[in-house]
Amino acid sequence: MADGIIYLFDIFGTAIFAITGAVKGVRHRLDFLGVIVFAITVGCGGGMVRDVLLDQPVAVLTNEAYVIVCIIAGIVVFLISPKIIGQWGAIQYCDALGLGVFTAIGCAKAYELGLGPVAIIASGVFGAVGGGVLRDVFSREIPMVFTSDFYASASILGGILFIILGYAGIEGNVLLYSTAVFTTLSRILGYHFRWKLPVARLAGEEKWQ
Repeated sequence: MADGIIYLFDIFGTAIFAITGAVKGVRHRLDFLGVIVFAITVGCGGGMVRDVLLDQPVAVLTNEAYVIVCIIAGIVVFLISPKIIGQWGAIQYCDALGLGVFTAIGCAKAYELGLGPVAIIASGVFGAVGGGVLRDVFSREIPMVFTSDFYASASILGGILFIILGYAGIEGNVLLYSTAVFTTLSRILGYHFRWKLPVARLAGEEKWQ
């Protein structure tokens, strides 16, 4: 896989997640700085977690473009917030796209390091959901990956597809794009049809929730 394509994918995913983070900040009535912090946290958080886990240089700390993209996204969202704050459904679709992109990048980076299937999936998942977890913790909410309809699950399935396609001999950009598209569609379908994993029964409950 070309490093240039992975880099462009990374910047694109960062921008998408930064937008979703900024929107969350606006919805929580944060001030200008708070919105920018949320944009940077969500946009860069997952990539930082991924790079640390892979014992690689943290891209955000070596290339200012990531933070700059997040700041620009945060400013734009802050300025046009009256027009987009009610469009949470559309933002969820953007978030699904970011999930797909970061899953694919995380898997690709671990794959290029020669790591095994478990590490590849973990790299994809942590890179995709890390920023959102930090966002929800800052918002004093249970992280969406533990409660949402098919969020982290879509990323895991994307990682599994990456491995299957890799073993089938598919490489390069096709492998990257296929994983991103599949993960994005899985998340969108889960959101649209409200797919959920079962939760544990409590005393007195007759069936799985």
